[in-house]
Amino acid sequence: MSAPVFAFTRESKVLFKHCDPAELVFFPRFFEMMNDLVEEFFDAIGYPFEEFHHQGAIPTVQIEAGFPKPSRHGDRLCFSLWVERIGGTSATLRILTQSGGETRMTYRATIVLVGEDGRPKAWPDALRQAMMPYMESEDA
Repeated sequence: MSAPVFAFTRESKVLFKHCDPAELVFFPRFFEMMNDLVEEFFDAIGYPFEEFHHQGAIPTVQIEAGFPKPSRHGDRLCFSLWVERIGGTSATLRILTQSGGETRMTYRATIVLVGEDGRPKAWPDALRQAMMPYMESEDA
């Protein structure tokens, strides 16, 4: 029997600042929301981004996104994040955004840990372990 898979979740209301004149979420704002969620995830597991940015960074190197239904001003969005894969220096995160049981956005991003020299470096073992409860697959 496999261990339970946990998602890092948070809810947020769509604000006026997220919307275009038609009161729909302007798609670049979703990318800001996803980045906020990733930063909150690292805070929650005990590795705040600001600590990494003193000695390097965790840039996003690839993004895939889908927008199956629009989101509107005032909608309550539920964001769920899973770790799909952890490699030597990179990790792939998957985020599902829903409102009222409907999928509003799907997001998959590959992030890389880089050192002060801008080159990829290995995830620290303790950080890797902190991410493991959020792994999607059994072969984590």
